[in-house]
Amino acid sequence: MKNYKISKNVEEFLNGEVKLFIGGKFVKSESGKTFGSINPANGEVLATVYEAEKPDVDKAVRAAKEAFEHENWSDLTTLQRGNLMFRLAQLIEEHKQEIAEIDSLDNGKPIHEVLGNDIPNAIGQFQYFGGWSTKNTGQTIPVSNESFNYTKHEPVGVAGQIIPWNFPFMMAAWKIAPALATGCTVVLKPAEQTPLSAIYLGKLIKEAGFPDGVVNIVPGYGDKAGNALVEHPDIDKIAFTGSTAVGKAIMKKAADDMKRVTLELGGKSPNIILKDADLDKAIPGAFAAIMANQGEVCSAGSRLYVQREIFGEVTEKLTEFAKKVKQGPGLLQDIDMGPLVSKEQFEKVTGYIQKGINEGATILTGGSHSDKGFFVEPTIFTEVTDEMSIVKEEIFGPVLVAQPFDTLDEAIEKANNSPYGLGAGIWTESNKKAHYMIDRIQSGSVWVNCYNLTNPAIPFGGYKQSGFGREMGSYALENYTEVKTVWMDLS
Repeated sequence: MKNYKISKNVEEFLNGEVKLFIGGKFVKSESGKTFGSINPANGEVLATVYEAEKPDVDKAVRAAKEAFEHENWSDLTTLQRGNLMFRLAQLIEEHKQEIAEIDSLDNGKPIHEVLGNDIPNAIGQFQYFGGWSTKNTGQTIPVSNESFNYTKHEPVGVAGQIIPWNFPFMMAAWKIAPALATGCTVVLKPAEQTPLSAIYLGKLIKEAGFPDGVVNIVPGYGDKAGNALVEHPDIDKIAFTGSTAVGKAIMKKAADDMKRVTLELGGKSPNIILKDADLDKAIPGAFAAIMANQGEVCSAGSRLYVQREIFGEVTEKLTEFAKKVKQGPGLLQDIDMGPLVSKEQFEKVTGYIQKGINEGATILTGGSHSDKGFFVEPTIFTEVTDEMSIVKEEIFGPVLVAQPFDTLDEAIEKANNSPYGLGAGIWTESNKKAHYMIDRIQSGSVWVNCYNLTNPAIPFGGYKQSGFGREMGSYALENYTEVKTVWMDLS
């Protein structure tokens, strides 16, 4: 800690007892167990966090159910509910420096990325969905003169939400905001690798004036707290962001009592550069598409397809970009890339790099890693084949595989040759070619001459094994509502 200049509030928070947030109170776990949240820049314990297990999840779900049924929440007008969300957005803005420091320390990402992307996006979620709280309307449907028919949207109930470690604060906002807008209550389990900013958000939720129990936050491990949440009979809906393997397991467990489920899962996203692209935009854009956030992005452009005529030029310039990347602890102002989030992730990514070498791929640059902290150099592979593990499987690190192609249809075939379908990029100056490819690429998002742009008003989610349901935009409201049809006899 002494190497970093951090806010006094953050230092006090990290040195204090980081407790669960249940029923509007910060409480110790029933067992008294704790776990260390690790600073990935040096491998040392950053803060000690109380660990939620099944009894704590039971307590949190009970608090959320009571809050859902209590007049303090259920009888609020939609405008009052929206105003609470606007107040929370304001508080996040006022405390953005502290939140950014916590996420940078806990996750490893550069603080300028948190301040420039994660927190503005999180603020936008509560502002956007705060506005939706008064606009989630049904329909009146003309049937006959003898009947009056209408629909209304009602909250599902208690939502169990499980978020990943790559965008800790932003992912909490993506999940919580639409649930609150519809009138649901929430039990949130942050990732055990990065639980701190979610708990800090609990402080702001309380300060904003939300009724006790509307949002509960239970940091813990997936096999205990996560499973308890998925299997709890009083959880009406599960929202999960994370790996495809865990998403499949959640679906199976949720089926036992027909919980509503939405899943935002893995990706191995293609990024395609045509020979007519503006390379001054396309090359840095393709580099950022995989290297931003240390490559720990579900929609990262990890498979690069470049038209053969420009393949050498593109890969050469990408290599130059990679060699200029400055790595270091996230709180240092002049760094470009931080460490990977954990030792486990570090070992996974370095294992894939070695596997790529063993399978015969060529490293243009990178491949090295640090002895202290979980730093991995930006790595670019060429001379890869579609059967290689580094081409087929999600690595979730700063590792790019690049292949040439000749025709548009060949690029489309390669892009779709994956069990995933979360994101895709196209770089071209031809609208005709862009639309031809957009119509044929199987992906929840397609970025043209840009990559990984998001906005609270724009839906985000995947095809195939990248999951189903949509985060953000009006589509996200469907995740947390039931549609009730009403018939009234007028005869």
